[in-house]
Amino acid sequence: MIKKLIEIVGQDNFTDQLEELVPYSYDASINVHRPDAAVWPETTDQVVSIVKFANEYKIPVIPRGAGTSLSGGVVPIKGGIIIDLSKMNKILEVSIENRYARVEAGVVCDDLNRELAKHGFIFPPDPASSSVATIGGNVATNAGGIKGAKYGTTRDYVLGLQVVLPTGKLMRTGAYTMKSVSGYDLAKLFIGAEGTLGVITEVTLKINPIPRHAMTAVATYAKLEDAGNAIFQTMTSGIIPSVMEIMDKVTIQAIKENTDIALPDAEAMILTETDGFTWPEVEAQMDVVLSVLKKNRPIEIKTAKDEKDRLNLWKARKSAYATLARVSNSFVLDDVTVPISRIPELLVGIQEISKKYNIVVATFGHAGDGNLHPQILYDEYDPDMVQRVEKVEEEIFRLAIGLNGTLSGEHGIGLSKAAYMSLEHDPVEMALMRQIKKTLDPYNIMNPGKRALDG
Repeated sequence: MIKKLIEIVGQDNFTDQLEELVPYSYDASINVHRPDAAVWPETTDQVVSIVKFANEYKIPVIPRGAGTSLSGGVVPIKGGIIIDLSKMNKILEVSIENRYARVEAGVVCDDLNRELAKHGFIFPPDPASSSVATIGGNVATNAGGIKGAKYGTTRDYVLGLQVVLPTGKLMRTGAYTMKSVSGYDLAKLFIGAEGTLGVITEVTLKINPIPRHAMTAVATYAKLEDAGNAIFQTMTSGIIPSVMEIMDKVTIQAIKENTDIALPDAEAMILTETDGFTWPEVEAQMDVVLSVLKKNRPIEIKTAKDEKDRLNLWKARKSAYATLARVSNSFVLDDVTVPISRIPELLVGIQEISKKYNIVVATFGHAGDGNLHPQILYDEYDPDMVQRVEKVEEEIFRLAIGLNGTLSGEHGIGLSKAAYMSLEHDPVEMALMRQIKKTLDPYNIMNPGKRALDG
């Protein structure tokens, strides 16, 4: 294996050294397993050769971007070869007149947007890890972000893909046009597939003009239900804010105690933003949002007066994940999504589950599209607490599914949620997903062990 891989990518783009493989044994989840080797291909032809070789000898291959997955999606649970696509990082084409950009899978999100900004355009999905996350990883997990309520997720912007299939065949699917109904939409099959069906090497993305103006406001509430009601009422008010974020009391308290950010005592805080191409348009939208927020008995509402003030309002939300990670050495960050009208029930339900098992759960997230992130804080060296955390997680998943929700809005299933797939998907659907996997990947070499698809 070593000889063949070095022959394909060169000595400098191969490693089987322990100290270089350890970083590939984990992502941002709690899952850990070391690969046997890692390679850094620089061309699609090299990826084709690697996958053909792996398929012939039935060696697992795991495509990897920046490794920011929160569900164990890139953890090589069965060993094998990590295909690190970070060196395939060229922006191949920007066509402003046709509203698309064509990039290699290893292009970093923020790097793409810096290039697009020169032309007044943007790729809207913005995961929190956009400064390091790659476009290939975005596609593999159908990444979203804080502006998903208005601008959607990665799926809404993929026009076409170049994919190396598990047998080593190279396929280009999709189109360069804004519309296409020619044949089955195979590109969608690979979006959110977490590398279980092939290696994405090139992506063609729809791009949007950058809105020229934005206005930000923050509202705090004494009752979680009031905040939840304010959110879904806003989303049915006739306008769609570009941002509708929420933080619960645990998150607010952690930020107050561990940063210099001054926040009021509250059960919930909503951060919202409107954007557009004229200032009157932005203000008119915000007026509607503020009227809804005020109807739901807020403690306080603040509106940014200028750009400096706007950035200050954003500080708390942007610090939530990192602050909570400092509060507890061990944590699980989940990613459940429900219909927007069920947000109040989800918020209250998570709080009740937290009290039931005496486990701290801090909840924040993209409430405008129903996507919340319960961050479960615990001590991994306390066996009793670990067992209770497992029960908390399962009950949160069952709560979300019971509210007609889903196990994941943007983090993916990976290893962390594979055991719960049957909560959401019936036996016929699971069987069909496994059949698709087996048809494309007969030897189960492509990111095996994920999403309960190996059966």
